[in-house]
Amino acid sequence: MIHHARSILLATTAALLAPSMVHAARTDEAGVTEYQATVEQILATSLSEGQAYDLLSELCHVAPRRLSGSPGAAAATAWAKKTLRELGFENIRLEDVTVPHWVRGDVGEVRFAEPPELSGDHVPMLALGGSIGTPDEGLTAEVILADGLDAVAELGEQARGKIVLLNRPMDPSLVSTFDAYGGAVSQRSRGAIEAAKVGAVAALVRSMTPGHDDIPHTGAMHYAEGIPKIPFAAVSTNGADHIASLIESGKRVVLNLRQNCRTLPDTEGHNVIGELVGRESPEEILVVGGHLDAWDVGEGAHDDGGGCCQAIEAVRLIKSLGLRPRRTLRVVLFANEENGLGGGNAYLAAHRNEMGRHVLALESDSGCFTPRGFTTDANPEAFAILSSVSALLANAGAGLLEPGGGGADIGPMKAEGVVQLGYLPDSQRYFDLHHTHEDTLDKVSPREINLGAGVMAAMLYVIADLPTTLPRNDVK
Repeated sequence: MIHHARSILLATTAALLAPSMVHAARTDEAGVTEYQATVEQILATSLSEGQAYDLLSELCHVAPRRLSGSPGAAAATAWAKKTLRELGFENIRLEDVTVPHWVRGDVGEVRFAEPPELSGDHVPMLALGGSIGTPDEGLTAEVILADGLDAVAELGEQARGKIVLLNRPMDPSLVSTFDAYGGAVSQRSRGAIEAAKVGAVAALVRSMTPGHDDIPHTGAMHYAEGIPKIPFAAVSTNGADHIASLIESGKRVVLNLRQNCRTLPDTEGHNVIGELVGRESPEEILVVGGHLDAWDVGEGAHDDGGGCCQAIEAVRLIKSLGLRPRRTLRVVLFANEENGLGGGNAYLAAHRNEMGRHVLALESDSGCFTPRGFTTDANPEAFAILSSVSALLANAGAGLLEPGGGGADIGPMKAEGVVQLGYLPDSQRYFDLHHTHEDTLDKVSPREINLGAGVMAAMLYVIADLPTTLPRNDVK
């Protein structure tokens, strides 16, 4: 029902905005509407000859599990460099990034110890990235519920010696599942910290999905200096509901948590970079990218192999049509977004002296579903130009331009005044797959991912080729 309602809303919004967007496009002073034919050519080619899905198929085969520090991450880096070379990109290089090295291990389970009738039964779980392990025999304790981080603090001494289950769900009433995720994910990132403060011996968190199923979702978590480290894992939404219903019915619930994950010393990773050099103002740069790392479950198809392949394909499309924009297009495939943001921070450090010449940074890290448009933090003047370009994409259903961010990897450039742009696909199914064993190639539609790459290519090409440079944001 939510998906259907969103479809109606998008169609109605497009119908209401279309006349004003067309008028704005016809009267824009930047000359955007002169690119309509080129945009249509890019979109048509993305659907008839697009390669984003084929690239993703290769990546998922070569390196299905690409967590920072792993052999899969190294294989993905080698694949990306080789692919950019074969596709004829320019200035291809690797840039060093120091990355964390967390290993899940081969033991991970949650079992009931009490009530007696459930003893030995499993609850679907995944250790959270960065968590410590348990003793070999596991850790057994009574469970206490908390509806979010504030509720953990309110438990006080009641939580001492127990396992805290943080069970606040994603808000199902929100149209944007990313907004719902943002309202709940702090439980995962800070849950172990807050539970340890009140004396808990371990913590569990409800998986970050609006769905009700037996699929656990992993993700990053954090510890704080001076606070004891306790084991932390995610349980499926059905599992969390089951535990909660037992406790709320007055039963004592005792669980045994076993996991042998551990953190090894930091190691070396790489950002992978390739360019299409601008024909007139090559010193002005538009970045497009995604993060090459992925969790060690599933294949990282939507998160974020698809985003990386869309970034590569967007520039390849432009190149394949014999187009070379005025400004340089730079593909950056970032390392270590999932558990550290090392790639984004390293890119800023390595290129700080040229940040003043970075015109725009576009990231695809929201899945590869049907394109709807973009989000941006652009200043009003730049927003007006980007809106005119978005109007050219309305026939593809991707004409939305909404205020918002760009993405985690390009986020460090924000303070330098670089306009942020985030690729916006339909969000309804993303968190069914996010950080799970289910994030595999078969969940990706070739047509959707290829059209999304075309939408990104069109936006990039027009902004990179306009006679005037997109106005930068203020440096913060």
